[in-house]
Amino acid sequence: MIEIKALKTLEYDKVIAQLATFCTSSIGKEHITNLKPSTNKELVMTLLDETDEGLSVLRVKNNVPMGGIHDVRPHAKRAQIGGMLSSMELVEVASTIRASKIIRRFFEEIEEDQEISVPLLIEKIKQLPILTGLEHEINQCIDENGYVMDSASSNLRSIRQQLRTQESRVKEKLDSYLRGQNASKMLSDSIVTIRNDRYVLPVKQEYRGNFGGIVHDQSSSGQTLFIEPDGVVQANNEVRRLRMKEQEEIEKILLALSLQVQEVASEIFHMVKLLSELDIIFAKAKYGQAEKCTRPFISDSGRIKLVSARHPLLPKKEAVTNTIEFEPEISTIVITGPNTGGKTVTLKTVGICTLMAQAGIPIPCLDGSEIIVFEQVFADIGDEQSIEQSLSTFSSHMVNIVDILKKLDANSLVLFDELGAGTDPQEGASLAIAILDEVANRGAKVMATTHYPELKAYGYNRNGVQNASVEFDVETLSPTYRLLIGVPGRSNAYEISTRLGLPKSVIQHAKSFTGTDRSEVESMIASLEESRKLSESRAEESAKVLADAEELQRSLTEKLKEYDEQKEQLQAKAKEKAKSIVDSAKMEAEKVIRELREMQKKGYAVKEHELIDAKKRLEEATPVNKVLKKAKEAKEREKQLAIGDEVRVLSYGQKGVLLEKVSNNEWVVQIGILKMKREESDLEFLKPEKEKQVVSANTVRGRTEVVKLELDLRGERFEDAILRTEKYLDDAILSNYHQVSIIHGKGTGALRTGIQQLLKRHSRVKSYRFGEAGEGGYGVTVVQLK
Repeated sequence: MIEIKALKTLEYDKVIAQLATFCTSSIGKEHITNLKPSTNKELVMTLLDETDEGLSVLRVKNNVPMGGIHDVRPHAKRAQIGGMLSSMELVEVASTIRASKIIRRFFEEIEEDQEISVPLLIEKIKQLPILTGLEHEINQCIDENGYVMDSASSNLRSIRQQLRTQESRVKEKLDSYLRGQNASKMLSDSIVTIRNDRYVLPVKQEYRGNFGGIVHDQSSSGQTLFIEPDGVVQANNEVRRLRMKEQEEIEKILLALSLQVQEVASEIFHMVKLLSELDIIFAKAKYGQAEKCTRPFISDSGRIKLVSARHPLLPKKEAVTNTIEFEPEISTIVITGPNTGGKTVTLKTVGICTLMAQAGIPIPCLDGSEIIVFEQVFADIGDEQSIEQSLSTFSSHMVNIVDILKKLDANSLVLFDELGAGTDPQEGASLAIAILDEVANRGAKVMATTHYPELKAYGYNRNGVQNASVEFDVETLSPTYRLLIGVPGRSNAYEISTRLGLPKSVIQHAKSFTGTDRSEVESMIASLEESRKLSESRAEESAKVLADAEELQRSLTEKLKEYDEQKEQLQAKAKEKAKSIVDSAKMEAEKVIRELREMQKKGYAVKEHELIDAKKRLEEATPVNKVLKKAKEAKEREKQLAIGDEVRVLSYGQKGVLLEKVSNNEWVVQIGILKMKREESDLEFLKPEKEKQVVSANTVRGRTEVVKLELDLRGERFEDAILRTEKYLDDAILSNYHQVSIIHGKGTGALRTGIQQLLKRHSRVKSYRFGEAGEGGYGVTVVQLK
C-alpha cells in the first residue's frame, strides 16, 4: 500500500479530481475518489488492460451508454430489512436495471461485430445480473416522475374512479353556490379552492353566517374565510375517505414492489459494483483521450522509461516534455545545477506517472513508455518547516529522510528534492552522498536533485549512478526545462553575470579564486553538453529515417499482400468465367445440332437463312480470346486504305464505302445515301466477303446481289410494304447486317404501326427505335438485328 503522505506530496489527489469529472454516475465519482495505486503487478497489468480496452471501445464507438445509473445500494439495504421504498426510489432502481440492460446489449453488439477484442470488459458484462422482470414490474406500476399509475392494480383503478366521481359531485355542489344570486357580493372570488384537503369557498367575513359549515382557514388580512358549507361536508368526508383508501392501496403496491427488491438485493449490490467499475474504466479511458495519454508497459528488466513525459497538472501546450530513463543497471540519477530549470517538476513527473500507472490510469507520455510496479513510493519534496515542532527546513527534511530510511526496501522508488539543503554546504554535500549510497545499497531506485557542486562528480565515481541536469540557455538567461541525462549541471554564474553587464575585470578577478580542478570540470561539462546535443540531433535524424523506412516497408508489404490476394481472386474468377463460357458454348452447339437433326428426321427442307442462322449461333457461342481479337483488329487497321474499300465507321457502327481522301488522315465515306467526312482512326477496313455458297439437303443457291442498308417503302401499298419488309429483313440477315433502316414516312402512321408490329414478332430482331433528328425522325425506324 502506497503511503498517503507520498500521494499528497506528489499531488495524486488532484489528478484523481480531474479523473472524476469524466465519470457518468454518482456512484462512479464516489468510488474513484477512493482509487489508490496497487502494488500487485498482476492486478496493475489487469487494470491497464481494462483501460486499454476502454480506449479501444471509445475509438470505435465514440461513446458508451452509461446514463441512468443511480446509487441504489441504500434502497436495496432498506428493502433487505423489510422497509418500504418510495415511488421515486423504485424508479431509480428500475432506471439502474435499465442502464445495466442497455450497456449489456451494447457490448453484445461489439462481441457480435468482432470489430475489436475486449475480453476483460465482456467478462464484466457477463457478470451483470439480469433483473428485467423487476424493471417491468416497477415500470407497469410507476411512471418516470414517481406517480403510481391506475394500472398498478385493479383495486387502485376502482378507488380512483370513485374518487373522481365524488370530487365531481363536490365541485358541482360548490359551483351551485358560485352561481347563486348574491354570490358575487358574498364571495371574495368566484372559484372553488382547497384547504386541508377539503374543497371550500372563499367567503367574505361579513357573510359568514349565510353559509354555515366549517371554517378551515382565513386570508392574511382576515377579510376572507375559507368555508366548507354544510351541504358539502358529507361529500367532502367521502372524498377524504376515498383518498385515505387510495393511499393505503398505494402503500400496498409499494410494499409489494419493495419485497421484490428485497428478493434480489444481493444481485443489485453486485450490479451497482460492476456498473461503478465500468464507469471508472471508461472515465480513465476518456481522461486518456482528452489528455493524450498512453498505456505504459510493465517492465520485467528493472527499466523505467518515460518517453516525452510531462506533468499531468501542467497545461499540455505549455509543458516541456522530457524523456526520463532508468536503465536496468542504473539505480540512482542525480540532477545537479542551479535552483531553476524544472528539477522538482522532473521528480514529480516520475513519481506521479508511476502512481497513475499503478492505479491503471494512462500516463502523459508517448507510446513505448515503461514503468516498474513499486511496493513503496517515498517523496521528500519542497520546504516543509514544522511550526508546531519548531523545526527548521533542514530538520524537517531530515525527519522525512529518517522515516524513509526506516521503511524503504529493494522494491521502492525514492525521490529527494534538494538533498542535504539548509545546512553547511560541505556537510550537506557529505550527508547527501552518504544518504544516496545507503539507499542505493538497499537496491531501491532513487532520483535526487541538488545544487552542491561536490555531487557533480558523484556519478563518475560509483557504479549504478548517472548524472543529469536541466538545460539553461545563457543567451536568453532562462531555463529550457530540457532534461539532459548523463551531463551534470553547470552553475553558469560567470556567463550570466557577463550577459547582465558585470565588468570583465571583476569576472576575471573572480575566476582567479576558482581552482584549476574546478575550471577543468566546468570545461568538461561544457564539452559533454555539446556532445550530448550533437548525438541527440543525430539520433533524431536516424530515428526519423528509420521510421520512414519502416513505414515504407509496411506499406509495400501491405500492397504486395493486396496484390497477391487480388491476383488470386481474379484468377479464380477468370477460371470460373471461362468454364461458364465453355459450358454455355457446348450447350448452344448441342442445341443447334439437335434442332437440325430433328428437322432432317421430319424431312423438312432446311432453308438457306436457317442454316446461316444456325452457323451464326455457333459462331456467337464460340469463346473469344479478347486479347487475340484486339491484336487482330489492330493488325487489320494497319492496312493502307484505298478508294472503293469497304469500311466500318466505328463511331456509328455502320458499314460504308470510301469515295475520296481529302487529307492525310481524313476520308469521304458513303453510308447508304449519306456522305460524310471521318478521320482515318474512326475507320476499320472490312475484308471483301467471298461469295457465300450454302449447301442444303434439298437446294443449292448462290447470292451475289448487294443489299442496301435501308429500305424505302414510301408510296407502297400496305400489303406490298409488309411483304417487302419481310424479304428485306431476310436479305439483311443473310448479309450479316447488324443495323438497318426502314423508311416508311410519317403520313397517317398506319404503315409505321404495321412495320413495327412485324418487327416486334420477328425472331431475329433484337430491338428497334425511331430515327434520330439526323436520321429522319418519326419517318424512319432503325432496326437492330441479332
